[in-house]
Amino acid sequence: MCATQLEVIYEDNHLLIVNKPAELPTMGVAADRPSLLSIAKEYVAHKYNKPGNVYLGVVSRLDAPVTGLVVIARTSKAANRLNVAFRNRHVSKLYQTIVVGVPNPRSATLEHYLRKDERHRRVHATHGSCPGAQLARLKYEVISDVRQHALVEVDLETGRKHQIRVQMAKVGHAILGDRKYGSISSFPTGIALHSSRLELPHPVRDELMTFHARPPKSWQKHEIANRLVALARK
Repeated sequence: MCATQLEVIYEDNHLLIVNKPAELPTMGVAADRPSLLSIAKEYVAHKYNKPGNVYLGVVSRLDAPVTGLVVIARTSKAANRLNVAFRNRHVSKLYQTIVVGVPNPRSATLEHYLRKDERHRRVHATHGSCPGAQLARLKYEVISDVRQHALVEVDLETGRKHQIRVQMAKVGHAILGDRKYGSISSFPTGIALHSSRLELPHPVRDELMTFHARPPKSWQKHEIANRLVALARK
């Protein structure tokens, strides 16, 4: 992926909202490996003819196999204000995911305590008394189901690492293609988890902004994913 292929959902002098493809790390990789951040910097440098180092601050991150909306600040002032908005839960984040099995009940709130296992690069559900455990909360709703798979909308109330992946797997519904957390089924690219909607306050203007991104075309290549999305649109 090169800078000219970056899918920009919105941009102004303060914000850059992009639609991340699967298997592209958001940031934090070796200099010789591409990341969403490095590609976005190339995009800004080329479009606005900016020599030298371009400042961009990633405010929201997605795991490499996850697709969808990512918030990038174009100034340090915007980054600081957006970080505060995320911390104070003034940002609404909705995801679409396909899980194995049909959750029962079809809508519920999940609460778990999650702990990072840095050695194995995983996250585990644990007890609240466990050192390093953090409370994770989400709401889910089944949108459509077919052949023991379900398209689920997730309202993420906290932003823990691997949160949706771990919590859905914990209740017996691993995300399609997510072998790290129990799926035995493959998926065309990445896993069937997509950041589909973001609502956040603009960092400078007094304005609440909403952004949308449809699941990637790779979902259409998977028979069940394609049928679930089609059913949801009826």
